[in-house]
Amino acid sequence: MQLDRFYPIFDNTDWLTRLLPLGIKLVQLRIKDKPDEETRAEIIKGKALCEQFGAQLIVNDYWQIAIDEKCDFIHLGQEDLDVADIKAIRAAGIKIGLSTHDNDELDRALSYEPEYLALGPVYPTILKKMKWTEQGLDKVTEWKKLVGDTPLVAIGGMSVERAQGAFDAGADIVSAVTDITLNDDPEARIKQWINATR
Repeated sequence: MQLDRFYPIFDNTDWLTRLLPLGIKLVQLRIKDKPDEETRAEIIKGKALCEQFGAQLIVNDYWQIAIDEKCDFIHLGQEDLDVADIKAIRAAGIKIGLSTHDNDELDRALSYEPEYLALGPVYPTILKKMKWTEQGLDKVTEWKKLVGDTPLVAIGGMSVERAQGAFDAGADIVSAVTDITLNDDPEARIKQWINATR
């Protein structure tokens, strides 16, 4: 499948309602620390919004809800792989994207034959505390050679201004969070992202 080169991540569907109409075609819903009922309701709403606007929804972490609600794509971190029922996920026809931060994690992730691999943080990130320092563009180039045809997502500290450098280094897709959500004008920023990646 062909994934869009611009991959924003949002923590609630208010962002999807606001920004999907601008032309986003690939989006992750990453909900943290909410009750399961609230999370399920958000995933149901996100799925409907993405269907309405012709976007691919990727559900972060909540693989069981994704199976229940017939979502078709999830993203898992390395810790999630320890507990996720990959056989059940694949049996439900769900595609998988995986996070990676070092070579051991990359080897592990490749063994699952994911639809994409995310490498990060490429640049310093304020989104979450990580034990990994920035990977840099050289690592993007190195990993693209290792993953071959598997799409490689550059994430962590990404901005419109840094996107082309990530593509030049070998990334197939660039993911952004705070560059949009902390921007004074998220709508204008989305338009800049789309112009820079299409």
